[in-house]
Amino acid sequence: MYYTGLASALHGPGKEGVVALTAWHIVIVAAHHCARAQWYKRFVSSVPVFLILMTPLVVKAQTPSPLSEWQYSAGVPLEKLFESKPPDWQVRLGVGAAFRPLYDGADRYHVLAGPSIDIRYRDLAFWSTGEGIGMNVLQGENWRVSAAAVYDLGRRGLDDPSRLNGLGNINPAPEIKLAAEYVISKEFPLVVRAAVTRSFGGSNGWIADLGTYMPMPGSSDTFFWFAGPSVSFADSTYMNSWFGVNAAQAAASGYRPYAASAGLKSAGFGVTLVWFIDKHWFMTADGALKRLLDSAANSPITQAKTQAGCNISVNYQF
Repeated sequence: MYYTGLASALHGPGKEGVVALTAWHIVIVAAHHCARAQWYKRFVSSVPVFLILMTPLVVKAQTPSPLSEWQYSAGVPLEKLFESKPPDWQVRLGVGAAFRPLYDGADRYHVLAGPSIDIRYRDLAFWSTGEGIGMNVLQGENWRVSAAAVYDLGRRGLDDPSRLNGLGNINPAPEIKLAAEYVISKEFPLVVRAAVTRSFGGSNGWIADLGTYMPMPGSSDTFFWFAGPSVSFADSTYMNSWFGVNAAQAAASGYRPYAASAGLKSAGFGVTLVWFIDKHWFMTADGALKRLLDSAANSPITQAKTQAGCNISVNYQF
């Protein structure tokens, strides 16, 4: 069984082996055992219902948050693989709330609330509060390439005056996101997702995300959950917008001048869950932990290198 195998993998090598077993290794170990587990048979038989997981929250937006990038679209690439003929129209509406940091690197948190919208037409176009407004430009049975317009809420000095005074604002701005997803197979439903996002008018920079996730043990006909790690990279324009301090900002804020460099921005781990109340009503929840790295972690603006966040929503599928 899965838990026996995973426990053996975690504890068998001793303490040094446990330390070396990263989040990426844990997902691979889980994937290796899931195909033989009893829960997985139930999962496959009820996948058409489980695909509701694709519904995200508007309060996620695309603004930097502890959530893994794959959590904005969890479950979407599995739909066509398990349900070869989905309905032409899929409409899911709901409301939700999120608890997350005031901004990237903040040690203070706030609560946001808003609608959850996910409307899809065949396997072509989508309007989603998580994925944005876009279309699948290339696709196959177990993969897709999408392009979407999304939105970044930016950062205001008023969000945290004692920490951001003198730094100016990062204006809200539209963004273009190109993403690609690949599912290994039905028997090995590991999803690999890569995305590149360009901001126009906010940070004016590029950010790239790479993540992987899969359905996890303990799933049933009325409950499913995903888990997986992710890493983010960004160019120097993006990094300096969010974490850099130029001469004028240093004079106005009291922070030391700081030039952030391109490269690794963060690494994290996320979990997405769904509970089915009946045929139409369902609840979703997301949780994630993120660690800022390199220039982002060393910035004088950064108050907390490790951040957490969570969402919960109630939705209706028509």
